[in-house]
Amino acid sequence: MATHLIVGNIFSLFAAFCIVISVVKKSKKDLILWQLWSIILSTFSCLALYAYAAVITCIMDLIRNALAYKDKLSLKITLILVVLCIIFGLWINNLGIIGILAIVASSSYTIFMYTTKNEQQMRWAFVFNQLLWLIHDIYIQAYPSAITDLVLASWTLFQIYRNSRNNVLT
Repeated sequence: MATHLIVGNIFSLFAAFCIVISVVKKSKKDLILWQLWSIILSTFSCLALYAYAAVITCIMDLIRNALAYKDKLSLKITLILVVLCIIFGLWINNLGIIGILAIVASSSYTIFMYTTKNEQQMRWAFVFNQLLWLIHDIYIQAYPSAITDLVLASWTLFQIYRNSRNNVLT
């Protein structure tokens, strides 16, 4: 196995652990902090696996989450980050449509964070995001991240089903 695949998957594995830990955190600050670590490790994974558009999206997500952690994220800053993500992501994209998936995943989820307060809609946005990353991660061979994407998308779909079923019963 090529060295870049081993290094990329080691970073991917640690990023996957961090995102799983973030899911079980109770406080928003702890959740964001573990997501920050996941994004940092994902950045190195994507860099090692030559997924340059994903590196750009990770950097923008890192800035977004760091500002959110400090409670300094505004709509204006969010829109600027989305625009920069799209411009620089497209400019540096070396994977064609696969690279665009990372840009769409990051940008659309960031926009959804500001356009809806409905938990079910946010869950659907998260599933969409995870499925785009799943395709991307399989293509770049970031297998630990791909497995995590699939598990989180499946778990979220289960939560959507459970929540919609509870709403019908009440």
